Amino acid sequence: MSTPVALLGWSLPAIETARRMGRPFVVVSFDDFSGWAREHDIPFVAWDFNLWNERSNALQLRELLDEHGIGLAVPLFEETVEWAGALNSLYRDDPRLLNRGYLFRNKAMMKRKALLAGFRVGLFEEVHAPEQVHSFMSRLNEANLQLEGEEDAWVHLKPFSAAGTVGHKLLRSHAAVDERVVAEDFPCLVESHLPGQEFSCEAFIHNGKVRFLNITEYVKLGYSNFVPAGPELEGHRARIAEAVDRLVDAFGIEYGMIHPEWFLTEDNVLSFGEVACRIPGGHIFELIEKAHGFDPIEGLILCSDPAVDEATLEAFFPESEGGGGSYAGSVMVYPKPGRIRELAIPEALKEDPMFESHTLIAPEEHKVSDTREGFGNHYGTVFFRGDDPSRMRDLLVHYQDADFFA
Repeated sequence: MSTPVALLGWSLPAIETARRMGRPFVVVSFDDFSGWAREHDIPFVAWDFNLWNERSNALQLRELLDEHGIGLAVPLFEETVEWAGALNSLYRDDPRLLNRGYLFRNKAMMKRKALLAGFRVGLFEEVHAPEQVHSFMSRLNEANLQLEGEEDAWVHLKPFSAAGTVGHKLLRSHAAVDERVVAEDFPCLVESHLPGQEFSCEAFIHNGKVRFLNITEYVKLGYSNFVPAGPELEGHRARIAEAVDRLVDAFGIEYGMIHPEWFLTEDNVLSFGEVACRIPGGHIFELIEKAHGFDPIEGLILCSDPAVDEATLEAFFPESEGGGGSYAGSVMVYPKPGRIRELAIPEALKEDPMFESHTLIAPEEHKVSDTREGFGNHYGTVFFRGDDPSRMRDLLVHYQDADFFA
C-alpha cells in the first residue's frame, strides 16, 4: 500500500490528483475549508499555519495526522514549507529536514547558502529601517563608481519569507526609498539588481537525483511565461542542468521538487536568484501538463515519497525534457487603473489559432486604484498553445499590455 500523504494547503487539483492516483491522503488547511471538505467527503485536518508555539507545533499536528496513518507531508504553498520540513523530519527521524524548511523560507539564509556553494548572487543585506536601505543603495553607487548626476543603483526590497512577488519593491532612487518604503516592510532583505534574462526551473527530485527538469521562460515576471523555454534558452540546458544539480547537492535536497529562479546575461553569465520548495505560481504546473503531457502534481507526490521505486519514476516522466514541439503559455491579466465597467475580449485574440482559453469574468463596475503595491490582484488568465515559440513570445508580449476591460 502507498504511504498515506498529508497535502499541506488547500488545492483542488492536488486533491483530484491524489484521488485519481488512489493514494491515501488527508488535506491539512485552515478551518475555513472544513465545511466544504465534509460536504465533499475529503479527509481533512484543520490547522492554522500562522501559529507556531508550544500548543501549535509539528508534534501536535503529527498527533492529529497519526489518526489517518500519515507518513509523508507535501507542501503545496509557501506558508506550509517549514511545516512539511518539521513533519518529515519526524517521519524520517532526520532533524536536518526542518533546517532545510527554514532555509527555503528565509531568503537571506538561502542566499548565504548559495553563496557558500559557489553560486553567483547579487549583493544583499538584512535591513531594519529606511536609513539602512539608503546606506545600502549608497554603497552600491560607490561600488559602481557612480558619478554625480548619474542614476542610482537599483535596489530590490523583499520580505524574508513571502511567495513570488508579494511585498517586492523595486527602488530606483533614494527618492523612491522615501516615497515607497514604510515601517511595515521591516525587517526585510535588500539586494542589488541582477542583469539578464530571468527564468525558472522546475526540478523533480528523488533520492537526491533530478528525475525531470523543466525550464520556464519568463516573458515578463509576474505577468507571462511559457513552457518549455524557447530554443535560445533551451540551448543552455546542459549548463542550467549542471547548476540545478549543484544546487540540489548544496542544499541537501533528497525528495520532492524545487523551483529555482535564475538570471542569464547576454555573455552567458548565470546568476542565482532564489529557490522555492513547493508548487510554482504563474500557472506553471498547468503549462507543464499541457506541454509535457504528465500531471506535475502526481510527479511531486511520487518524488516526495522515498518508497517509490525506480521503475515507477522511469515510467512516469517523459524521456524528452525539452518538450515534444508543443508550447503552452499564459498571460495573467491585471486591469489598468481607472473605472472599469465590463469585460472586453479583443476579437483578434478570439480568432488567433494559438489562443486556447481564458478565465476572465465580467466584473461589477468599480474603480481600480493607481496606488497598488506590486502588480495588484490579477483578474484572470489567458492561455495559449502552439508549436512556434517565437510567435508565442510575441503574443504574450502583446497581450500582457492589452486592456481587457472597458
